[in-house]
Amino acid sequence: MDRRPARTLLAACLVLPLMIGGASAQIAVSANDGKSVLVDGVTSVPATPTPDSATIIDLGATPPKVIGEVQVPASIVGPPQSVAIAPDESYALVTGAYKVDPADAKKAVPDDKLSVIDLKASPPKVLATLQAGRGAAGVSINRAGTLALVANRMEGTVSVFTIANKTLTAAGKIEFGNDKSQPSHVAITPDGKTAVVTRDGDHRISLLAIDGNKVTYTKRDMVAGIRPYSLEISPKGDMAVFGHQGGGTGDADTISVMDLKMQPPRIVDTITVGQTPEGISMSADGKFIGVTVMNGSNKPKNSPFLNEFGLLKIYAVNGTKLSYVTEAKVGHWCQGSAWSRNGKTVLVQCAVEQEIMVFSFNGKTLKSAGAPIKIKGAPAGIRTVEK
Repeated sequence: MDRRPARTLLAACLVLPLMIGGASAQIAVSANDGKSVLVDGVTSVPATPTPDSATIIDLGATPPKVIGEVQVPASIVGPPQSVAIAPDESYALVTGAYKVDPADAKKAVPDDKLSVIDLKASPPKVLATLQAGRGAAGVSINRAGTLALVANRMEGTVSVFTIANKTLTAAGKIEFGNDKSQPSHVAITPDGKTAVVTRDGDHRISLLAIDGNKVTYTKRDMVAGIRPYSLEISPKGDMAVFGHQGGGTGDADTISVMDLKMQPPRIVDTITVGQTPEGISMSADGKFIGVTVMNGSNKPKNSPFLNEFGLLKIYAVNGTKLSYVTEAKVGHWCQGSAWSRNGKTVLVQCAVEQEIMVFSFNGKTLKSAGAPIKIKGAPAGIRTVEK
C-alpha cells in the first residue's frame, strides 16, 4: 500500500500552525544536542549519538505543542541562549559550539556553526550554515532584524553579521584581547545601540557600542561574581540580569542586576539563588525573571552536593531589585526556560530526561501544566522572539 499521501497530509498538519500564525500563536525554538549525555556527573559522547536538531514549538497553544523539527548543529556547551528568533518569527538562528571529533568518536571538539532556519517553510528547513567562531554559543538579533551577534567562547571574540532578506553576511569580529575570556552570551538592547557580553573565562561583563552595522568594544568592563554566563535584557532596555556559574564546588551561586539607565551602566545588586544558575529568562512584560538552577542535579552519585532535582525559581522585578516569588522542582541537568507571551506558561529544558517541562504561572505559584514535551537528544538552548 502506498502511504505517501498519508505522510504528506501528516506533514502538512504538523506545519499548519506555522503558516496560520495569528494572535495566539507564539514560536519557541529548542536547540537539542544529540551527542551529549551525563554519565555520573561527567558529560560524555554516547556510543550512538542522535542527530542534533531544533524543535519548533507553538507556545501560544494550550498545552504547547511541537509543530516542526529540523536537523541542525547544536550544543549543550554554553548558555541556553544558543537560539535567536527573528522579530517577525520568519527564521531562527542556532549555534553549534561543539561537534564529535572526526578523529575520535568518543570526544567532542569546538565547532563554529551558525545555522539559519526558515520557520515559514513547509516543513521548516535550513537556509544556510555559516561559520561564526570557535565555540559559537550565545546569539542575538537586534529588534530591527538587521544585525546578529554571536559570542565565541573558545576564541575570545564576538562575531558580527548583517542581515537582509534572511541572508546573513559576516561583518567582522570584536576581540577582547584575551582568547581565554570565553564570551558566553551577547544580548542587544531594544534600541539597538548597546550590547552586553558575559565573559565566564575572566569573570567580566563587557559593553559594546552599536551604530548601524558598526560594532565596537567600549572597554567598559564590570565584575560581579565568578563566571558570568546566561543573560537577559529587559523589554524596556533599562536593566539586565545575568547569572554566575560559580566554581562548581557545591556553594550557593548568584545572579546580578545591571542598571542600563546609569551612565556608565553598572551592576547595582546581587542575590544568591543556589548551586549553578544555568539559565536566565524574562517574561515579555519584564515583570518576572525565571532562573533554572542546577541545584547539584548534575553532580556525581558520590558527591555530597548531589540533589535529585533541579529548580525553576521565579523572581519579581521592581526597578533594579529582585524579590523571590516561588519555585518548582524540575529534572536533572536542566538548561534554559522560556515564557509565553501572556506570562502564564513557562517551559523548562531538562537534559537528562530529554524533555521540556511545562508549568503554569499565576503571578504567585508554579504548577505542572501537563505532560512534558519529549525531545530527541538533550534540549540545550531555547528562545522566543524578543519584543
